[in-house]
Amino acid sequence: MAKIEGGSFMMGGVSEQARPDELPRHSETVHTFWMDATEVTNAQFQEFIDATGYVTTAERKIELEGKSYPPGALIFDKTNPQLWWKFKEGANWKHPYGPESSIEVKANHPVVQVSWYDAMAYAHWMGKRLPTEVEWEYAASADQNAIYPWGNDFSVATNHANFHQGTFPMENIAQDGFEKTASVGSFPPNANGLSDMAGNVWEWCLDTYHPNAYEMPDKRQNGYFANYVNPKQQKVIRGGSFLCSESYCTGYRAAARMSSTPDTGLEHTGFRLVYVQ
Repeated sequence: MAKIEGGSFMMGGVSEQARPDELPRHSETVHTFWMDATEVTNAQFQEFIDATGYVTTAERKIELEGKSYPPGALIFDKTNPQLWWKFKEGANWKHPYGPESSIEVKANHPVVQVSWYDAMAYAHWMGKRLPTEVEWEYAASADQNAIYPWGNDFSVATNHANFHQGTFPMENIAQDGFEKTASVGSFPPNANGLSDMAGNVWEWCLDTYHPNAYEMPDKRQNGYFANYVNPKQQKVIRGGSFLCSESYCTGYRAAARMSSTPDTGLEHTGFRLVYVQ
């Protein structure tokens, strides 16, 4: 883990690509904490499974409106522009793209197809927790005016992050060397000693997602948004992934926010943890 010294910073979007949910830019204060230097890997998650026998959300049958459906998760289908994500029976953290896929040679890749609930269970076992959204953005860059975790120069992005280059989503020319996930630490860490804070996989945060979160910081409980009136209780994800591109979500910007329902497994979403003494 890397020690992140506490302090105050300006949180929110700093570029013309900033979306409404990244505004208004505002001041936040963070206490010192420790953060995983990399995203949690398949090997680390395997240790948790072996020790506890935990069964992930994607490995359980789905009960919906009185009907039972087989276990599975969502995979990306670039051939369908109307619906990029499709449910794949048998997809889970051990088989990220379906039962025919494997993580056999991907021990050091970030674990994916894990729900927010799975990440919370792993965190409890480790004696850590998911980062709050404020902590995550504070740790993403040592420069509060930087657009990206590595700075402001996008021309060097492929030297710092695993993301999509080319015409999204049909053509990925992979100038960064990776079409999907990369081993954690494949790119230089940011100034705080953290790898892959931009790209590779989206990372679950503790917070429930509010589109207007920055307008109501007083509604937080213990530093994060615990609940929301939205029955789906979507949770914040941060950092972007190998699917992010300049023409689509630009999720590798330090201030970029996205969300997903807490029971969802996706082939481009993982997590890292923090520890507060």
